[in-house]
Amino acid sequence: MKTSISLTLLSICLSPLYSIPTYSQSATKTKIEEAYRQFEKDPSLKNGTASLSVFDASTGTPIFQHNQEIGLATASTMKIITASTAFDILGKDFKFKTNLSYTGTIQADGVLHGDIIIEGSGDPTLGSNRYPETSEEQILNKWIYAIQNAGIKEIKGRIIGDDSRYQGYKVPGGWIWSDIGNYYGAGVSSLNWRENAVGVVFTPNDALGKPATIQKLTADLSYVKITNEVTTGKNGSGDNVYAYSGPYATNIYIRGTYGSDLKKTIEISVPDPAYDVAFQLTKALKNVSIKTDELPSNSKAISTAEISRHILDTHESPDLAAIIYWFNQKSINLYGEALLKAIAYQTAQKTETSEGATFIQKYWENKLQINSSELNNQDGSGLSPQNRVTTAAMTKIMQYAQSQSWFPEFYKSLPEYNNMKMKSGTIGGALGYTGIQNNSTGEKFTFTLLVNNYSGSTSAMRKRMFTLLDALK
Repeated sequence: MKTSISLTLLSICLSPLYSIPTYSQSATKTKIEEAYRQFEKDPSLKNGTASLSVFDASTGTPIFQHNQEIGLATASTMKIITASTAFDILGKDFKFKTNLSYTGTIQADGVLHGDIIIEGSGDPTLGSNRYPETSEEQILNKWIYAIQNAGIKEIKGRIIGDDSRYQGYKVPGGWIWSDIGNYYGAGVSSLNWRENAVGVVFTPNDALGKPATIQKLTADLSYVKITNEVTTGKNGSGDNVYAYSGPYATNIYIRGTYGSDLKKTIEISVPDPAYDVAFQLTKALKNVSIKTDELPSNSKAISTAEISRHILDTHESPDLAAIIYWFNQKSINLYGEALLKAIAYQTAQKTETSEGATFIQKYWENKLQINSSELNNQDGSGLSPQNRVTTAAMTKIMQYAQSQSWFPEFYKSLPEYNNMKMKSGTIGGALGYTGIQNNSTGEKFTFTLLVNNYSGSTSAMRKRMFTLLDALK
């Protein structure tokens, strides 16, 4: 009897403690439901599809879900899945390494009878200005010093950019023609350079419709023919310039309009980054009176029998946490594709984008029981219009991230929109947000909101999505 009374009293005493979060969660659910009903009534979704998943971040319990089992185009929200996988597999301290080596022998008079080889392992930051230690000038100067320090004064050979680890420079299948010639559609290889892009500075014409001339490029691409068909657009028309090229192209076509009042450097992709870095080092060596006898090349110049290399310098990239910071903050597609290939290579010596995508699907199926049909990814960045992921799957991965040792670095990488920490995604007809949010009562949520095939402007839809997500504050 005493035990029964004690348990009853204990139950009565404790029951208010349990009713508080239940009541709060119920109120939050009602608030989200009402906000979502208003959202889905908008005419812009008449022919579109929206999906929202909201979980209690503390327990992982779904608070609100709608269309959570429908796979939708993700745009750049895909990056949180790639980032989470990379953190889990590679570790936050992982670094890429690039070796500068020589083959052959260095004679007493400083003549190298052999080649200088830049051997890449997939570093997407090599030559990037986002980090002080990776800039083009910094890297080239370091390599020049290493060559001079080895006593090399002349090279009876060539500079070779070795991009053979991933079998050369490739673009993920499914990427569209109007993307891959531009900086955000740059392909990936094991030897990336200057984020595989170059800037083009235009001078608009005084007359509308007349040619906008190229004033300069931010790097020497004199080995490639550039056909400029850009014309001058009216004031306020902005950047409607698109470059058209592909891996190993020798001619880049640039088309579209450049606003007459625009002051912007247009970034386009480089058709052969491995050749470009070899070309730039050859040129830099010439400036310090170290000549090479042969023209620079990519890995196609390397003989399969040529195995003896003497390392002059090993460059290490920033750690993975620093790479993922910019990957998410600036939504750099190249970083996603480089990480996808690194995951595949480090785990199974695989090199194709499709193999990396399949690995990610299987990884999360084993880790969180997410079916592959819920995570049908085609790349690591979200640029492919063929990506299809459910909001439930994406939110489960966001939920998982919170309990990992790398979460502080992951959370730091998330941009801030609408006063919320979340990754955005924008691609033709698709908008998305996924993130983590604390509300005014102390509740914490993980969430994903995806919208496909909406009508009207992107800015108007973004505003409606922010209004909906305000229910989590």
